[in-house]
Amino acid sequence: MSDPIIALTLLGILIALLAMGVWVAVSLAIVGLVAITFFSNAPAGLVLATTFWGHSHSWSLTALPLFILMGEILLRSRLSQDMFSGLAPWLGGLPGRLLHVNILGCAIFAAVSGSSAATAATIGRMSVPELKERGYPEGLILGTLAGSATLGLLIPPSIILIVYGVATEQSIARLFVAGILPGIMLISLFAGYVAIRAFLNPDLIPKDDIKFSLREKLRASRNLIPVALLIIGVIGSIYAGLASPTDAAALGVVLSILLAYLTGSFSKSLFWDAVMSATRTSCMIAFILVGAAFLSSAMGFTGLPRNLAAWIGDMDLSLYALLAALTVFFIILGCFLDGISVVVLTTSIIMPMVVQVGIDPLWFGIYLVVVVEMSQITPPVGFNLFVIQGLTGINILRIAKAAFPFFLLLLLGVALITAFPSIVTFLPNAMSG
Repeated sequence: MSDPIIALTLLGILIALLAMGVWVAVSLAIVGLVAITFFSNAPAGLVLATTFWGHSHSWSLTALPLFILMGEILLRSRLSQDMFSGLAPWLGGLPGRLLHVNILGCAIFAAVSGSSAATAATIGRMSVPELKERGYPEGLILGTLAGSATLGLLIPPSIILIVYGVATEQSIARLFVAGILPGIMLISLFAGYVAIRAFLNPDLIPKDDIKFSLREKLRASRNLIPVALLIIGVIGSIYAGLASPTDAAALGVVLSILLAYLTGSFSKSLFWDAVMSATRTSCMIAFILVGAAFLSSAMGFTGLPRNLAAWIGDMDLSLYALLAALTVFFIILGCFLDGISVVVLTTSIIMPMVVQVGIDPLWFGIYLVVVVEMSQITPPVGFNLFVIQGLTGINILRIAKAAFPFFLLLLLGVALITAFPSIVTFLPNAMSG
């Protein structure tokens, strides 16, 4: 049987399983079993056992449940309220005023949670009622929240970067550091868009007669000190080479528990809620990873990735043509699957052709995450849209319409890191140096 027929057969089985509601991890394992049983001579049972065992005790993977637990603990603390009160006095004089609290609040929480959905839920729960009460336009409230919450996937510690690093055997520490400058770039694009909208239409943003003195602003900034220390402790220790991502994650859990306890809003019951939620999420992701690892091994035995990479090489596509095609592919795939599933489903097939055309796997990881960010705000399966709909009760299509300008800004971000790869590679190279 020819390679295209094998590929279409396996793809059809996968789509059918997912359409029937079979768990992603189980679907991946079944497709792997079909591939290795019918299209190779390898012993299916032995490969299944060794792959599941080999990919379930990775030291790099240990950081995953720890960062998830850190985010769950902070989700149940007063961190979001403290961030709002600390940021609002400084941002009230900018074009767009308190809409920038959504953007910077999401960026800060992304730097301590690693989750897009947790960022949208935490900041949205605090900011949406406050901004609506002050008369800010609904479209910009929802758009800035949906768009900025996607930063949870990129700004370290990012759960999806850990998944990509484990799946492709890339350095998680270097991936974390590589996400910093692109994250700052996207924050600037979002804030610039809001400022331009406010400048072009001053009546869009409600007037705010409350003025803060410098003393009052500095006093309010004290609320930002705990989260700043947490970010410095986690990310700074990785960049300085003092701790591995796993060590930094453990430090982050300890600091988050201390921070939540000092706010006076944390209890034993909330702690156990956080532990159970983190356990469920971690098990889901780990199960998907081992299923994807088995599928990758099975595909290797069939020879499909190698042949596909050779076929792409024979087509002599330019770098930009390949990236344009992959961008469209990932956006379409992200309309139907969550970000982690997109990464683990595609890396075994995509990475050989990426390496074939000479793309840096580290740069490609950041590119992939930014494109997956775009899928978080595209219907029908945009996770951020679902979270915000649950918070506000607003129709998901209205939320998607409000988020569309930020989808375009993310697309601009992809273009910028493609044109200027050093945005991604500068800090990892400096860290290595």
